Amino acid sequence: MTSARIGKLVVVGVGLIGGSFALALKRSGVAATVVGVGRSRTNLDAALRLGIVDRVFMLDEPWTAELADADLVLLATPVGEIPALFSAIAPHLGARTVITDAGSTKQDVVAAAREHLGAALSRFVPGHPIAGTEHSGALAAIDALFRDKLVVLTPLAETELDAYERVSACWMRCGASVRKLDAARHDALFAVISHLPHVLAFVLVAAVAARPDAEECFEFAGGISAMWSDVCMANGVGLQRGLAAYRGELERVGELLAAADGDALLRLFERARVARNGWLARQNGGEEV
Repeated sequence: MTSARIGKLVVVGVGLIGGSFALALKRSGVAATVVGVGRSRTNLDAALRLGIVDRVFMLDEPWTAELADADLVLLATPVGEIPALFSAIAPHLGARTVITDAGSTKQDVVAAAREHLGAALSRFVPGHPIAGTEHSGALAAIDALFRDKLVVLTPLAETELDAYERVSACWMRCGASVRKLDAARHDALFAVISHLPHVLAFVLVAAVAARPDAEECFEFAGGISAMWSDVCMANGVGLQRGLAAYRGELERVGELLAAADGDALLRLFERARVARNGWLARQNGGEEV
């Protein structure tokens, strides 16, 4: 098994995910040096002050010089920015530098890697940590963010075993469990369990915005993230399938309401409750929730 220990980690996007990854690896003694790269000087200064990183660069500074002797590069940016980052880093990567990402869609990232990474493609390990909070930025980073959480890795057919094992070992040192999936299967699953719920929430907000009392409604609403537009476009096919299935269920509920069929509606709700509680029980070692 490949050791998790790395001499230099470069994190592009020192926010909640990238910052927490760096902090966990530094505090566990895995990463000797962490270089942070980003767009916000204020955020980078905070990461430096908090000890998340050892030195920082803005994206418009010569940060790619840090890549030649880097052991691992994590791209923790919105998925829409990853193709340009692949293009920027490809000419500067060391011969053994491993690259990974933290994007919530994978087929588009894999396609971009194939287009831009060239000889480094075999050292790319696509990833998706299933963790987060309502906060963002370096100030939100915590070393325990990934503890007992799931990280999905979707290696390519070309991915070197050593690269996969290095990335997997790093996530495990963060306290996470690692699951390997095909990129297409990942996107199909997350279209239903993650991306669709976000789309539904955004559509609900749009519907509320059209109401005459919208301003009063929004006094009680939280914020939403623009990055989800990139996620939805990247996983459009899977999301359309999820929307079609969900639309069918909504129409079924509408039919039951129109027919005043309370018994059938109760049976539908009961099936959902049993399915949910069964899943939760399995997650809790068989204990009913």
